[in-house]
Amino acid sequence: MRILFVCGRARARSPTAEQIFSRWPGVETASAGVSDDADEPIETDHLAWAEIVVVMERAHRRKLMRRFGPALRHVRIVCLDVRDDYAFMEPALVSLLEARAGRFLTIRKPD
Repeated sequence: MRILFVCGRARARSPTAEQIFSRWPGVETASAGVSDDADEPIETDHLAWAEIVVVMERAHRRKLMRRFGPALRHVRIVCLDVRDDYAFMEPALVSLLEARAGRFLTIRKPD
């Protein structure tokens, strides 16, 4: 399963999710941001690669739909509703991402 995690600037939330879920069996991960100043700006290639796109906020989904609408036809988009209140790999963020993404992803957390 190929999962693309998307947030605004790709500095905290989506890179944290990428790192956490990359350890799960059968999962490949990447992260990108929808803002112009993102560390890893999202491109069409990201979307072509992904089976699931996990956005952190509804605004990210709207930006994706405006910019890449036709490229999203084959992709499942899930919103976790995680605000930009955390630092990279902050324990509270890790716990929140595991709890919220776990119910959407058909993968099992490693032991």
